[in-house]
Order: sequence, then structure tokens, then C-alpha cells
Amino acid sequence: MTAVGLLALLLGLQVTISDLAARRVSNGVLAVTLALVLFLQLSHNAAPVGLASCLAGGVLGLLVLLPFHVIGWMGAGDVKLFATIGFLLGTKALLPIWVIASLAAGVHALLVVAWPLLSSSAPGMQRRVAGWGNTGWIRDWRMDLRSTRQGRRGIPYAAYLGLAMIGYVLQGASHG
Repeated sequence: MTAVGLLALLLGLQVTISDLAARRVSNGVLAVTLALVLFLQLSHNAAPVGLASCLAGGVLGLLVLLPFHVIGWMGAGDVKLFATIGFLLGTKALLPIWVIASLAAGVHALLVVAWPLLSSSAPGMQRRVAGWGNTGWIRDWRMDLRSTRQGRRGIPYAAYLGLAMIGYVLQGASHG
């Protein structure tokens, strides 16, 4: 595996954990990733795609998701992450990662919308799930999670981008 592939795996893991826990994407982590990719590109070390593809990928990633942020459907961290993924892996990686992440987020959104309907139509299931939520450690964990998120809600799109990127890199590593 190349240094860029390893960097992509680490970024994907960090972003997934951070977005699931706090609905946050760290600007610092993205900046360090961009700096490391630029260093690898300029030193010609283990860069599977050229600098031109990386630059085009970063710009394309930004331009594709920016309108969704402007209309309020997506957080700025998701947009910055997608631009960083484009810079890290090049333009070729953007479409498969975007499709996989969007499908996963769509399923997540459908479940969020359908859950009240499903749980109200099955009272036994509703009681069982409510019982799980009232155990001490789960109640404490949910309170900690709410505190960490500081009221931020929504679909963890950055986590799905991170997981899709991990899958993309591992798929490429298994063929390379």
C-alpha cells in the first residue's frame, strides 16, 4: 500500500469516528492531510496520481458539494472533506466514493423517516427498544453523545464518505 493509501485509510477512520460521535470534521486533520499529500506530490514519493489530477480532484470535490452546503442540505465539513478526498485520491475516486456515500446516507435518511412509523405499528418492538434505552449505561452513553454533539443533528454524511473512501482504497489495494 502506498503512503497516500495509508493516509486515506487513516483519514477515513478518523473522520468516521469523529462524525459519528460529534457530527464534526476537524479542519486541522484536513489541513494536515492536504499538507502531507502536497509534500508527497512535490517529493514524488508514492503518489499514485499526478499533481494535476489531485488539484483537479480537490477543485471538483469542492464545486460538486458546495451547492448543497449553500442551500443548507449539508455541512461545510462534508464539503471540505470531499474536496480533500479529491485532492488525496484524484478525480477518478470522486464518483464511486460519492455514489456509495450518498446511497448509504439515503438509506440512513429513509430509516430515520420510517422509524416512527415502524415503531408505532409494532408496540412490542417499541416497548423492547424503550427498555433498552432506559438501562443505566445506555442512558449515560446517550447523554454523553448528546453532550459531545452539542445539539448538532443530521445524517453523518462525512462518516459515509470516510467509509466509502476506506472501501475504495482497500478495493484498489486488493487489486494492486
